[in-house]
Amino acid sequence: MGAQHIFLDRDGTLIRHVPYLHDPRQVVLLPGVAEGLRELRAGGCSLYLHTNQAGVGRGYFKLEDALACNAAMIELLGMGAELFDAICVCPEAPDQPIRYRKPSPRFAHEIMARAGLSAADLCYVGDNVSDLQTAKNVGCGGVGVNTGVHELRTRLAEEGLAQFPVFDDFASACSWLLAPSRNSHAG
Repeated sequence: MGAQHIFLDRDGTLIRHVPYLHDPRQVVLLPGVAEGLRELRAGGCSLYLHTNQAGVGRGYFKLEDALACNAAMIELLGMGAELFDAICVCPEAPDQPIRYRKPSPRFAHEIMARAGLSAADLCYVGDNVSDLQTAKNVGCGGVGVNTGVHELRTRLAEEGLAQFPVFDDFASACSWLLAPSRNSHAG
C-alpha cells in the first residue's frame, strides 16, 4: 500500500451533512464508515480529521459546539478517543484570513514536518471539492466519496480535478486505499 496517513473530512464524508452542525444529537454516521475506519486502522493507517467549520467564524455557534459534535461522532464510532492521530477544526469563515481552512495545506504540512513524512505518504478523503483541492495543494493523493450534498464527479470535472477517483460510498474508498496494487499517488 502507498499512502498510510489518511486525512479525513467530517461532514458528508464520515457523518451525514447537516448545514452548520452544532448539536451533537444530530450526528449520524454514514453507512460503512465505522467498518471502513476499522479496516484502515487494521491496515496500519494513521487517521487524521480535518474539518472546516465556518459556522464558528460566522458566529452561528461556538468552537465548543463543533468539538462536541466531533466527540459525539467518535463515541458513535466506538473505537476509542485515540482514533485520530490529530484533529484540525478550522473555524475560519471563507471571508476571513485562511490559516487551516481547506484547501489550505497547512495542517498536512505540519503533520509531514512533525512526523518526517513526504506527500507520497498522505491521502485526503472527502466529499467536497475543497478536500481534493487540499490534496492537490499538498501534492498528495486524494479520494472522493460521493456521499455529501454535491455530485462530486461533476464538481471535480468543473474545477479541473477529475484526476482524483470518486467512490459512491466510504467502504469502497477504503477498499481502494488498502488495495496493494493501486497507485499511491493519485494527485
